[in-house]
Amino acid sequence: MSSEILSTLLLEYDQKKRKAEIELENRKEELYNKLPRLREIENELNSYAINTAKSILHGNSSSLQELNNKVSNLKIEKEQILKKNKISEDILKPKYECSLCNDTGYIQDENHRSILCSCLKQKLLDISYNKSNMSNLSKEIFDTFNANIFSNKVNPEKYNSITISPRQNMLIIKQKCIEFIENFDNPDYKNLLFTGNTGLGKTFMTNCIANELLKRGKNVLYQTAPVLLETVIDNKLNKYKNSTQDNFYKDVLESDLLIIDDLGTECLNSMKLSELFTILNTRLLNLNNKITKTIISTNLDINNIFKNYEERIGSRIAGYYDIYYFFGDDLRFCSKA
Repeated sequence: MSSEILSTLLLEYDQKKRKAEIELENRKEELYNKLPRLREIENELNSYAINTAKSILHGNSSSLQELNNKVSNLKIEKEQILKKNKISEDILKPKYECSLCNDTGYIQDENHRSILCSCLKQKLLDISYNKSNMSNLSKEIFDTFNANIFSNKVNPEKYNSITISPRQNMLIIKQKCIEFIENFDNPDYKNLLFTGNTGLGKTFMTNCIANELLKRGKNVLYQTAPVLLETVIDNKLNKYKNSTQDNFYKDVLESDLLIIDDLGTECLNSMKLSELFTILNTRLLNLNNKITKTIISTNLDINNIFKNYEERIGSRIAGYYDIYYFFGDDLRFCSKA
């Protein structure tokens, strides 16, 4: 990742944090003007905090207990005043965009080391790699899913002997996507392969999943298969030439969710096949005790995947991916179901 990009983002984070804290002070001032006793309570609590620190330093346990009792009583009084006036306690808390890092961009891990928060990590991924791949993310969510745009007609002759309608199929797939999200941290829960022609809802469902996982603090890397493999190989060649390499390959292997779109549209060669296998296999191993999942979207069915790719790639997908077939009429040319 570019240090310049990170520096720019951290400046934005600092501005967001300051904005949230200024807005908090403005809310406090407005509230305290209406309810002066709340200001008095805050001042008393601040004073007791200083006295508590002094008591701890001097080992005065009796004084410390007395101060703790006074603090407890003041907090109860504050809660009662807010409740009486039907005011949420949240009004006295800063409204940060990210509750994990409080808009600092960093959190502490279990070893008390500062690491990138998932929100900052995702912004770096979006700027450096995802770009336009996830441009419709805010609109493509489960709440906007409309099953009625899919045909409710069962047509085994048209749809390879399938005895359910496209609408029934999409409702099943939607439920399976929700189950995938709910079981994301289960290492035994399989990855997803979406197969079917263009315009049948594969990208929509993928974006729905990405949206929900982003809300849960997971990071998502979204790439088309051609760009993914070309970039990985370019990175490796650059490393061999000048000993430099950006974090792309590391992000591909370690991002919580990797979405590989348009598998089958890349120009294959032995190097790309090798890299694709390494990516899929490494992510299946869940290295460093980190759960990583993958969604692959393709026009190829599993038989053609075995035909077009190495046996070891096909076997990884067949064994470790739940496969869902999208069928029906191209939604881009349908006015209604």
